[in-house]
This record gives sequence, structure tokens and C-alpha cells, in this order.
Amino acid sequence: MFEIIMLISLLLIAISSLMYIYRVIKGPSTPDRVIALDAIGINLIGITAVISVVLNTDAFLEVILLLGILTFIGTVAFSKFLEKGEIIENDRDQ
Repeated sequence: MFEIIMLISLLLIAISSLMYIYRVIKGPSTPDRVIALDAIGINLIGITAVISVVLNTDAFLEVILLLGILTFIGTVAFSKFLEKGEIIENDRDQ
């Protein structure tokens, strides 16, 4: 019974990821696309966690941490780009 519930949750997360991909492609504005990309990263973390539980292993915990870090860094970079128009500032005193 538990495995069936986990597989159903895996299916629902995958469907929501597909809907977020649609939002990334057809998003009305750039911030909507950034939020959808962040949500796709969170869904990837969820999919990896559910697969880890279904397979009864802890081998994917490092993958989950890496995806979390990359999703956070990507969101911060996109947000900074939207706010300032550049990600890396090259202001040097000359």
C-alpha cells in the first residue's frame, strides 16, 4: 500500500513538473518563468526523495543536497539579473 501511494505521489510530482515546463515556455513575464524554474528544481528534489524512499536507499541524499544548492544559487542569480540587469558586477576603481 505504501509503495502505491509513493508511486502515485511520484506521478503527481511529474505532472506538476510538466505544467511548470509549460509555464516556463509560455509564461507571461520573466519573473513567472523564474518562479517556474525554481519550482521545477524543487520538484526534482521531491522526485529524487520519493525514488530514494521507494528504493529504500540513502544513496540519493547527496544528490538531493546538490540539487537544493544549485536551485538556490540559480534562483538568486536570476533574481539579481532581474533586479540589476547583470549577475556579476565588474566595478573596479581605476
